Amino acid sequence: MSAPILEVIDLHHRYDRTVALDGVTFQVAEGEMFGLLGPNGAGKTTLLSIVSCLLDPSGGEARIHGRKTQPSDKELRRQIGIVPQELALYDELSARENLAFFARLYGLAGTRLAGRVEQVLTAIGLADRADQRVATFSGGMKRRLNLGAALVHEPRLLLLDEPTTGVDPQSRNHIFEEIRRLNRAGVTVVYTSHYMEEVQALCPRVGILDHGHLIACDRVSELLQRHEGRVRFEVVDETPGLRDRLRALNNARLAEHNGRQLELICRDTRATLAQLITVLAEQHVKLLSLEIEESNLERVFLDLTGSALRD
Repeated sequence: MSAPILEVIDLHHRYDRTVALDGVTFQVAEGEMFGLLGPNGAGKTTLLSIVSCLLDPSGGEARIHGRKTQPSDKELRRQIGIVPQELALYDELSARENLAFFARLYGLAGTRLAGRVEQVLTAIGLADRADQRVATFSGGMKRRLNLGAALVHEPRLLLLDEPTTGVDPQSRNHIFEEIRRLNRAGVTVVYTSHYMEEVQALCPRVGILDHGHLIACDRVSELLQRHEGRVRFEVVDETPGLRDRLRALNNARLAEHNGRQLELICRDTRATLAQLITVLAEQHVKLLSLEIEESNLERVFLDLTGSALRD
C-alpha cells in the first residue's frame, strides 16, 4: 500500500456518557477508495466529523499527510471535500449560484471560480439546469449538486457520508461514475453507506465500525474468504447413505434449512457444488431444487455486527 493520506490513531470521542469512538486506528492510502461501514450509531459520522476538521476528538488524533486535524486549521480543511448525509444546499439559489458560493468559501475567485463551476456542473450532469432554482430539483439532482459542492475546490480527500440516500437509479449511477472518475484522477475517497452492494462495487478495502470499535479492516476479497457461503438443495427420494456421504465432504458441513432443504455451509461454493453433484450421481439421487448463496459484504457485515442495520 502507498503512503497514507489519512491516519486515524487511537481515536476516542464521547458525548457526555455516550461513547461514540473507542480507540479506532486505521490508515487510508493516497489514491485509495476506502469503504466505511457500520450500523446507525456505530460512530461513522463522528469519525468523519473529526477527520474533516469539524470536531476535536476526546482522545487520539486523525492526521492528513501527517498533519493533525483540528477545527482551527483552515488550510488543511481546503484539502478536504465532504458530502454530508443531510443535503447542504440553498434552495432559493440556482445550481450555479450554490457552487459559486461554496467555491468562494474555499478562496476561489474570478476566472478560476467561474471555470471551476462550469467544470463541476458538466461533471455532475447539471449544466443544462445550471440557472434553475434548487427548490425545483428532484432528490437525485440535489444529491448530485451536493456532491458538486464538495468538489468545486478540487480536494485531495473526499469524504462521502451516505451520498446516494433516496436517489433514483440514474442519479445513483451518475454519482458512481463521477466518484470513479475522481478516484482515477488521484482523489482519495472515504465512502460510507448502508447500501452494502454499493460499497462492495466501489471499494476494494473496507473498515467496519460497531459500538465505536473498528471490528474489521481489510480488503473485501479477504473478508469474503473468511465468511461462509451456502449450497442449499432438495432432492427426490433421498437414499439412506446420502447424508453420511455429504457429512464426509471436504471443507463443508451439512445442515438442514427450514426443515425441508439440506444445506452445505462452506467457504468455496463452486468446489462444494462440484462435490455435491458427484455424490448425487454416485447415489443415483436427483435434484429437486438448488440455490447457491455466495458470501457477500452484507453477510459479512451481519455476521460481524450480529444484527441487521439499526435505527
